[in-house]
Amino acid sequence: MRSLWSGAISFGLVNIPVKLYAATERQNIKFNYLHEKCHTPIRYQKTCPGCQREVTAEEIVKGFEYAKGQYVILTEEDFAGVAIEATKTIDIIDFVDLSEIDPIYFDKTYYLESAQTGAKAYQLLKQAMEKTGKIAVAKVVIRSKQVLAVIRVYTNVLTMETIFFPAEIRQANELQTGQELEMSDKELEMAVSLITSLSTSFQPEKFTNEYRTALLEMIEKKIAGKETVTAMPQQAKGQIVDLMTALEASLQAAEAQAEKQRISKGKKHAVSKTN
Repeated sequence: MRSLWSGAISFGLVNIPVKLYAATERQNIKFNYLHEKCHTPIRYQKTCPGCQREVTAEEIVKGFEYAKGQYVILTEEDFAGVAIEATKTIDIIDFVDLSEIDPIYFDKTYYLESAQTGAKAYQLLKQAMEKTGKIAVAKVVIRSKQVLAVIRVYTNVLTMETIFFPAEIRQANELQTGQELEMSDKELEMAVSLITSLSTSFQPEKFTNEYRTALLEMIEKKIAGKETVTAMPQQAKGQIVDLMTALEASLQAAEAQAEKQRISKGKKHAVSKTN
C-alpha cells in the first residue's frame, strides 16, 4: 500500500510518528463512454457557452454563487489567506465510547502505521484504549483541509476514521415518515418475534457483491465469444478532415503552381525576344 500522509498522533505530551493508509477501496467496474457509430471514446471538454469556445485550465477561476447568477471570485491568494496551519499532527481532543457516535457520522477509514521510533508509544496508546474501551476524537489537517476524526483499534491496528462535522449532517425533519400510529400488542409482538428469529452475530465474510460478480462473468463470456469492438483510429490534430476544405486547399495550391509556371514562361519568352 502507498502512504497517503505522514505525521504524528498528539497524545498529551506524547507524539507518535505514524503514516496513513487507505483501509478501504471501491470495487466498482469502470466503463468508458463510446460513440455508438465508431466506438471511439467520448472526450469531455470544458467549454464556455458565452464565448462559445473551449477554455483552458488557466482561464478557469473559482466562484461562489451567493445569489442567482451572482458570484464572488476567489483567487489562490484568497484561499492561502484563510488556510489553517497544517501541523502534521492528529490532535486528540477527547476520549469517548464508540456507542455514543451514531454511524451516520462515519465517512472513510484509514490505517495508522507506526514509525520505528514511535513503536512503544503506539503500542501504549493502543493497549490503553483497549483496556478502557474508549476511542479518541481528534482533528487533523489533510491536504489543506481540516477534518474531524476518531481513532480506534481495529484488528490490532490503530485506525483513523474521518467523521462528518455536525453541520454536515442533513436533518430529516422535512421527510414524510407517516404519523405515529397506535399498534396492537399482537402486531408488535409478531414484529419483535420476526426480528428475534433473524438476529445473529455480524459475519461480514458471508456478504458478497453478487451484481459485480455476475457482471464480470458476463464480460468474460463476451470476451471469450469475441463479442468485442475496436475503436476507429483518431485523426491527428491539425490534419485536414473536411472534404471541401481539402478540395479548396488543393485548388489554391494548383492555381499557385500554374501562376508560378506562367510567370516563368513569360520571363523566358521575354529573354528570347531580346536575343
